[in-house]
Amino acid sequence: MKKIIFLLLLQCIAAISLSAQEQSKDTVVPKILNEVIVIGKKAQLYQKQPKLLATIDEYLQQSGKVEMIKRGGYAWEPIINSMATERTVITIDGMRIFGACTDKMDPITSYVEISNLSEAIIKSGQQGGCHGATIGGAIDLKRNRSKFADLGWETAVNTGFETNSKQKIIGTTINYVDSSFYVDTDFMYRDAENYSSGNNQEVLFSQFKKFNVSTTSGFIFNKNKLIEASLIYDKATDVGYPALPMDVSLAEALITSLKFEYAPKLSKIENWETKIYYNTVTHRMDDTKRPLVAIHMDMPGWSDTYGFYSKVKGVFKNHHFMADLNSFYNRSIAEMTMYPNNPNENVMFMFTWPDVRTSYGGLFLEDNVVLNPYSSLKFSASLANHFNKVANQLGLESLQIFYPNMKESKNRILKSVSSNYFHNKNGFEYGFGLAYGERASSVSEGYGFYLFNSFDRFDYIGNPELKNEKSVEGNVSLGYATKKLSAKITSSYFHISDFIVGKPDPTLIPMTIGASGVKIYTALEYATIFNTDLNIEYQITANFKGKGQLVYNYGKDFEKRNLPFISPLRYSASLNYKVNKFSAEIMVQGNAVQTQFSPFYGEDRTPDYAILNLASGYSFGIEKSKWNIRVGIENILDTNYSTFSDWNNIPRKGRNFFLNINFAY
Repeated sequence: MKKIIFLLLLQCIAAISLSAQEQSKDTVVPKILNEVIVIGKKAQLYQKQPKLLATIDEYLQQSGKVEMIKRGGYAWEPIINSMATERTVITIDGMRIFGACTDKMDPITSYVEISNLSEAIIKSGQQGGCHGATIGGAIDLKRNRSKFADLGWETAVNTGFETNSKQKIIGTTINYVDSSFYVDTDFMYRDAENYSSGNNQEVLFSQFKKFNVSTTSGFIFNKNKLIEASLIYDKATDVGYPALPMDVSLAEALITSLKFEYAPKLSKIENWETKIYYNTVTHRMDDTKRPLVAIHMDMPGWSDTYGFYSKVKGVFKNHHFMADLNSFYNRSIAEMTMYPNNPNENVMFMFTWPDVRTSYGGLFLEDNVVLNPYSSLKFSASLANHFNKVANQLGLESLQIFYPNMKESKNRILKSVSSNYFHNKNGFEYGFGLAYGERASSVSEGYGFYLFNSFDRFDYIGNPELKNEKSVEGNVSLGYATKKLSAKITSSYFHISDFIVGKPDPTLIPMTIGASGVKIYTALEYATIFNTDLNIEYQITANFKGKGQLVYNYGKDFEKRNLPFISPLRYSASLNYKVNKFSAEIMVQGNAVQTQFSPFYGEDRTPDYAILNLASGYSFGIEKSKWNIRVGIENILDTNYSTFSDWNNIPRKGRNFFLNINFAY
């Protein structure tokens, strides 16, 4: 820890000494490295993307920092900087939400629809520490909110159809704004059958149905105070997961919040935002539609979260500062009931999450110091208390079989610190930083009980005695931009100590029929992960624009074994054409051969692939109404492929024609 602090101080001294040569001072903060995928407000949705009604999963994959682990046709798990959800934080409008599924069938991204999302803010590593303790980074999904500029009613209808999976999409938006009040409502329904992979091979159990309702209402008073209430209700039924042994009969979430926002006049405080929130998630795994089930199981799970944050932003001289006090309380419980085929045998029951209560309270501080009109130095630090308690006595006694001295509760202190330097002048920009962060083990890693992982076919048992996982991070970026050309490369390196993984224990007998054995969560000495991405955009002519992306990732444990779910070299390139009301795009994307796969962690090699997509659109107005029509073909050549992140090599969609229509008034 002393070495880390020493390196951070050296970096700060060097940056300050360089900036001392600049005589002019300014309080305008140069742009920082956070990546923002702007998906667009509802009225401008058609202007942002070639496919209007794609899922959130498809949009997030545009980022060089994000990949998606796919287990079916719906609700993919986002991974940031090659790290899964245990090492990252996903929030909706700053709210912490936790899934209720032990198999990660209900990621937080599944509870927001594209029609009510304004942007996804992706922060790498400790730059995402404002949302909670993290190693890999954070994604904050920000929903649309009306402004008081456009008064009156606004309505829209979204509809779409996709030939592959016969997905039907219908949605509506109704907004109203007056001088002191607004209400936004959004509804989206999707119904999809099994999709087909390349060469017209049906992927069984890939169907799903879901609807999402979102509403936000705010009232402004005294011109600088706002009270806002919001609600999301999302319900998915009959969701198939072809890569897993079970499907989902119900995934249901209710997400609510109440916010007070204050912008003081003539004050060093620019904005003070306080929010209280509550959300509850119910998830039921189901195997009744699967043939040849050895033993029928019911596996429901529940997650309830209460939380708040109070965030202050302000300016004092050349310091742009933020303080964020945040806390949450979560209850996670999951059960398994097994029904033998022989009615004379007893029903078996156990807690797979033994009613784990988590209390978290943290303070995050950030100071962005403007050194001159072209450069800034940003510091951040956080300190948090993380407390776990096993509230169910049966679940506690089950874990005490493996850990006789285990206590019902455990308290942890989590720390982070980071420093970043940014410079932007005459179109040339660069930045670098160092950071240190810690995280606690997840509910599954700490308290899971015989959780079957169909990827490596092992049952997993949690370990409440795990140490905090610790990460030392370095990041650099380099970019150049003119009126026609923009290019940027970013890289990050993580040295993660006490790296949490499952380790086989040959003395234990698996619970799941056909399982290869039992793994106990343990901590490796360390692991290293390196990520780099290059993004280029060039305005060829007034009507033609080219884009390209190249991403490389690398991951090893301390014994030089490859880590799982590390992307091979991946790429994408597109050519966009736009004239008046017509636009078109042709895109190629793919992966190179996976050379750094991990047999030790249950992974096999996936071959290279490349797919070709085509989309076009036309927008027009009739009196006060606006219309936008999008048509396209995905995977034009009907390539049969799967990627490194497709669970158990589940194939992706083959050729798919889509039609999306947006009507706004």
